[in-house]
Amino acid sequence: MAAIISCHHYHSCCSSLIASKWVGARIPTSCFGRSSTQGNNAASVRQFVTRCSSSPSGRGQWQPHQNGEKGRSFSLRECAISIALAVGLVTGVPSLDMSTGNAYAASPALPDLSVLISGPPIKDPEALLRYALPINNKAIREVQKPLEDITDSLKVAGLRALDSVERNVRQASRVLKQGKNLIVSGLAESKKDHGVELLDKLEAGMDELQQIVEDRNRDAVAGKQRELLNYVGGVEEDMVDGFPYEVPEEYKNMPLLKGRAAVDMKVKVKDNPNLEECVFRIILDGYNAPVTAGNFVDLVERHFYDGMEIQRADGFVVQTGDPEGPAESFIDPSTEKPRTIPLEIMVDGEKAPVYGATLEELGLYKAQTKLPFNAFGTMAMARDEFEDNSASSQIFWLLKESELTPSNANILDGRYAVFGYVTENQDFLADLKVGDVIESVQVVSGLDNLANPSYKIAG
Repeated sequence: MAAIISCHHYHSCCSSLIASKWVGARIPTSCFGRSSTQGNNAASVRQFVTRCSSSPSGRGQWQPHQNGEKGRSFSLRECAISIALAVGLVTGVPSLDMSTGNAYAASPALPDLSVLISGPPIKDPEALLRYALPINNKAIREVQKPLEDITDSLKVAGLRALDSVERNVRQASRVLKQGKNLIVSGLAESKKDHGVELLDKLEAGMDELQQIVEDRNRDAVAGKQRELLNYVGGVEEDMVDGFPYEVPEEYKNMPLLKGRAAVDMKVKVKDNPNLEECVFRIILDGYNAPVTAGNFVDLVERHFYDGMEIQRADGFVVQTGDPEGPAESFIDPSTEKPRTIPLEIMVDGEKAPVYGATLEELGLYKAQTKLPFNAFGTMAMARDEFEDNSASSQIFWLLKESELTPSNANILDGRYAVFGYVTENQDFLADLKVGDVIESVQVVSGLDNLANPSYKIAG
């Protein structure tokens, strides 16, 4: 598998921390051979959700990696951050360079404490996707925010929560009425009719939510909230007019996802009395990672992942994508060589991604990424620890938030290319084990956004 690091060669100052706190975390590529470590995820009995089936009748692991700069003395905090990276994320099991020696991840420049301790993070994957759209319409964002705040309002026990929900709904309704003309003016001309239709549904839905609150029907609030936010997201997508930038010349002929796509991944779960199979809905964001998302969609259309096992599942990440045989990545049949893609990171506030370097290598220590590792089920590319442009087919989903990988200040951000989020059934990722089988991965919408599909050429 590509890059995750094993825990055999950590700096000595960190050994006790590793033993007690970071066992089973994941690391970058060069120190890994194919992992056979079983994860110790105690599968709690859950209420099964849509498209996950139970039957009355798990295993894996992952980590990031780094070594210290020469001549540098490590403080405990620095060492802990080093471990987090060393327990975190390169490629999967073995590294893409097939190195299994005493390699360490490159020493990252340590971020300022002010970066590590930042404001309340957005952890909802659908909210992250809404904010990641390349739009600048304040009026629709002012409608979106109070509707999202309903989630926090519902954390209050009992019917008292409905008082806060009512304030949220009234605020959203008020700003929608006041800003509707500004919202309509922001719609792309070719999508205006659809956008206006969604706005009308949004307005009617808010009246329905207000009635739900007045009826003191707390159980109906969350479903209606999600419906309204789906309308908001649809309106915001209708504001995007075409693809907003040019991909660099050296990458423009690769498979590119120029927009978004939805994918369903069906997994057959073995040896779990609580879960038999589950379908995960994944939204891929080609606006912010066109090369990375395009590469994945192209592999999906080749059925590359169908029948592949989960290859790492340690409670920190779930990982797959290492094909059978000696190759650790996708071998392009037209060249008989591995197909690799560049590291691709969209920085918040920029109009196009940066390629071929981590943000710390570029000196952008305080920069925020447009697609952060905030949500449970954040999807990213694994790669060789020492080669930024070595990602190919190995992918992972981040599960665990720790003190050293907090949302909104994640030391993984800017080092690995995020290109999507699991938006349905993501909680069940924690139940997957090494050996569970991906029965199929299917693009259910957005395939028309894929440019330069090589799978068609391959026949």
